[in-house]
This record gives sequence, structure tokens and C-alpha cells, in this order.
Amino acid sequence: MRRTTAFVLTLLCAGALLAQDARRGEDARQPVLRLVHQNPAPVITVAHPDAAGNKYGFEGGRVVKVGGVYQLFTSEMVGDPQWVKMKLGRWTSRDGLQWKRAGTLYESSGEFAGKDPRASLWAPMPVYDDAEKRWNLFYVAYRSAPDVPELWLSNYDAQIWRAVSETGGEDGIAGPYRDVGVVLQPGADSDLWEGLQGTDSFFAYRTAHGWYGLYGSARTEINPIRFWGVGLVSAPAIGGPWKRVSALNPLPLEKRFAENPIVEPLPHGGYMAVYDVDLEARNSIGYAYSADGIHWNPGRRLVIQPTAGQWATTVRTPLGLVAEGDGTYSLFYTGEQKQQPHSVFSIGMVTLRLE
Repeated sequence: MRRTTAFVLTLLCAGALLAQDARRGEDARQPVLRLVHQNPAPVITVAHPDAAGNKYGFEGGRVVKVGGVYQLFTSEMVGDPQWVKMKLGRWTSRDGLQWKRAGTLYESSGEFAGKDPRASLWAPMPVYDDAEKRWNLFYVAYRSAPDVPELWLSNYDAQIWRAVSETGGEDGIAGPYRDVGVVLQPGADSDLWEGLQGTDSFFAYRTAHGWYGLYGSARTEINPIRFWGVGLVSAPAIGGPWKRVSALNPLPLEKRFAENPIVEPLPHGGYMAVYDVDLEARNSIGYAYSADGIHWNPGRRLVIQPTAGQWATTVRTPLGLVAEGDGTYSLFYTGEQKQQPHSVFSIGMVTLRLE
């Protein structure tokens, strides 16, 4: 009996070691992002001539490069209530440093009594559909109301809207865009980890197995909030219907906080997501790898604002990876700058290399 027990224990230990070695091997095969260069100052601030009337600055969205031109879709926090009165704006640049505002895509109502489901608009994400040869624009719409001790109501009950460019081809990125409806929202099919915040971010991407998307949510009806998560959805086409992949949710990107992921396919296969991390990692973003775009590995942290270049008090939201064709990626991000009488949020730029 003792020999049998010892043999079983030996097998268990060997199995554990093999599993650990396999995990180490898998980690070793994952691509790693390295910081190459940080622009020492933000590239867009509220002091920009085209930002007149923007009170608090810029937050989530995405940068893509089309025909050699950078296209920034961003959340502009134009007025009060802060985080509620918003514009979704589009900016363009030839070099990533000098920017020009190209126009307003949408403006929120700013209603602050919980009545308007489009009181606050956030996180515009342009995604090109090769099948229909059109740009799709996904964005978040919230109800908004004053917070109470038990509930965070500043932005809640979020829905994901889809709009489509009226002009076909890649040049249609300039718009105009036409709303076609809500593609994801809280409801009976929501997972247990989701909560009052609703579906607070969304990014769609194509894989060899069809369309998938990453979305976020949090139980903002619980104070303190214990978990901000990211889930997976799938659809037969970019227009949906989008269904939660509940068996894999929430994804293992972070133990406590991950938000606003944006996915980039890699040149040699696989997918990389960049996303927000806990405010405790004030100079960092998160990134995670998936070999198939469906099963995601735990994320890693990347410092993109070294101590010597801390123009922002806190790094906030990465705006996606832009492949430059030479093995490097441009990453634009938002950062908070504490000022008086209130903080403002600007946009910075770094160059990364994939290893």
C-alpha cells in the first residue's frame, strides 16, 4: 500500500512538473512588447487650437492608419457633468505628432437623471469589414445620474451601438456614419460577473473561425467594486447577432481590473490585445496574447512612461497598436495631467517593438 501511494504521489508530482514546464514553454513562445521610444510630451492636449471648448480632454477610442494617414477616433470630455457631456471626435495626422480635428461623429445629451440611454457616449472603435467593404463604428452609450453611496450611476446600463459608413471602401473612414442599432447590452443572457455598468466597451475582430469581440462590464452596484472584467462574444458576421461565449468568460487577462481592450492580428499569426490596467500601475498598460483569437492567456504589464518621461500623472487608456511595417508599432494612449482647477486628459505616443 505504501509503495502504491508513493508511486501515485510520484506520478502526481511528475504530472505537475510537466504541466508547469508546458506553461513555461507556452509563456516563452508568447510575443513580448518592448518600449523603443516615448514621445516626451503629449501630441494632443486641450490647448490645441482645434480642441477649443473641450474642458476635460480625451479618453478611450482607437487610432488606425489608412493610406498613410493616422485616424484617431476619441472620446472628448467637453463639459459638465464630467464624464457625461461628451463628443465623439475624429482627428487626422500624417506623422502622428501634428494633428488636425476632422469633425464630430456624435454628441451626447449630457442628461443627468437616468432617463436618456444616450446621455453619455464613449469609446468609438472603427473596424473595417472586408466582406462589405465598409467601416463599422462601434461605440458605448450610457445612462447617467448622480452617484449614491451604494451605486455608481455616473455612467451605467451601457449598450453597444453599431454604425456603418455611408461611403464604401477604406476611404469611407471619414464618414458620415449611419446608426444601425444596438448589438450588445445587458439582459437575460448577461454573465454573472457582469453588473450595473452594462457592456462598457467593445472591440470586434475577425479570426480564422469567424468574428469575435471583447467586451467589458463591472458590478458597479457593489461598493467597493471588486472586479472589472472582459468577456468574449462571437458572431457569424460583423453585424451580428453577437452572442456571449459564456464558457470562457470572464477572460483571464487580469485578476482585478482590465478595461477597453483593442485587438491587433500579428504578422506571423496570433493576436495581441492592449488594454487599461489598475491605476496602481500608473505608468503601464496591459497586453495579452491569443494564438487563435479565442483562448486568451493572462496579461502582462508594459511600462510605456518611464520615470524620466512622466508627462502624465497616470497612464490611462491605450488606443490600439498601429503596425508601421518595419517591425515596430505606434501606440497612442491617454494620460491624466493633474492641474488646477481640475485634471485634464491628453494623448501621448510611444513606439513599441514586438519580440
